[in-house]
Amino acid sequence: MAWWSRTQGLAAEPKKSVPKGIWIKCERCAATLYEVDLDANLRVCASCSHHFRMSTQGRIDMIVDDGTWQEHDEQLVSDDPLGFKVDGKRYVDQVKGATRKVGPGDAYRAGTAAVGGIPVEAGFFQFEFMGGSMGSVVGEKIARQFERAVGSRRPAIMFCASGGARMQEGVLSLMQMAKTSAARSRLREAKVPYISVLLHPTTGGVAASVAMLGDIIIAEPDALIGFAGPRVIEQTIRQQLPPGFQRSEFLLEHGMVDMVVSRKDLKHTIYVEIPATD
Repeated sequence: MAWWSRTQGLAAEPKKSVPKGIWIKCERCAATLYEVDLDANLRVCASCSHHFRMSTQGRIDMIVDDGTWQEHDEQLVSDDPLGFKVDGKRYVDQVKGATRKVGPGDAYRAGTAAVGGIPVEAGFFQFEFMGGSMGSVVGEKIARQFERAVGSRRPAIMFCASGGARMQEGVLSLMQMAKTSAARSRLREAKVPYISVLLHPTTGGVAASVAMLGDIIIAEPDALIGFAGPRVIEQTIRQQLPPGFQRSEFLLEHGMVDMVVSRKDLKHTIYVEIPATD
């Protein structure tokens, strides 16, 4: 008889697994990171400086001065003019589900705040809400933000992270490109500065309109920025795209953005770059 058997030996112990939310693997260098340390480092990998996505509330807390955030237009809610439904799920139910998960405000949060002691009108695309897609509510909130900036002569700052126009609202979502661009033109006429900060990802109709119209355009490192995705472009032109195409550094090299700034330096850079309104 063999000196071992499957029924003898050490007592079996239940397999232990690491609870979710404790560790995370870096998408670029594959380093294993402690979530608490990652949060303390503003969601930037300490090994390779890869910028993870950051929650909208976390970004607001990072950028604006403590105790100065006064949010506007939280009560605005998306309508369903097309009665849109896909796979049996209604658009209104999608909006309600996203609101329960993320909170009110749709895919854009706008408010009056201070950055380094300078009063500003700030807006943040909320990618957690249906991919930061721009529908009628988002367009209206951006237009109101710019109107407040003109009326108070406060600089306007926008943090963009969006998949583009919201298809569930059809042509009404596409109209927001013109609406927000027209509102932005009033800032220029009033000589009120507008800083656009491009985050990962900034694509579609948002990239093709208000996101790229800033007086100063700042991007976070390695952010995907463009209208159509790289695969769609390659399939259309039937050519291989150059390395780094549509990334922040590529756009900086080709004059599409003014600077690429690490997250830890972003608030200070914005404060330094805000021009006087008088």
